[in-house]
Amino acid sequence: MQLRIAAVGKLRDPAAAAVCAEFRKRLRAYHRVEVAEVRASSGSDPAKAVREEGERLLKAAGDGMLWALDVAGTELSSEELSEKITALESRGRPLTLAIGGTFGLAQDVLARADFVWSLSKLTFLHEWARMIVLEQLYRAAKIARSEPYHH
Repeated sequence: MQLRIAAVGKLRDPAAAAVCAEFRKRLRAYHRVEVAEVRASSGSDPAKAVREEGERLLKAAGDGMLWALDVAGTELSSEELSEKITALESRGRPLTLAIGGTFGLAQDVLARADFVWSLSKLTFLHEWARMIVLEQLYRAAKIARSEPYHH
């Protein structure tokens, strides 16, 4: 299955970039993985910034399946995530996971999403959210194949 992380902004913290690179490398044994970093909008109008970022995220997502990460979404256990990903593999369409910027995701992204996933009720730095998503996708792949990693 092809997985794409579409995220607003670049990873600036070298430690976060290293963790993300490591989990992307591990995930390649199970899925084709790519990351699309879209430019963050600047300016004094947060609503305009979110709309612009949303347009960029939707363009990066293409016409495949889309999951939006949002605090108001559905929380999943690692096992539930594994089951959902496994069920999607037979569809043959890429899955994009959209991670918003400072002000969250545009309504257009949430409306287009096939699923809205909440990592937690907590708010995370976008860099941490990306690390968590990549790690959980790796964990889900290991669970699906009954391979050691998940405890």
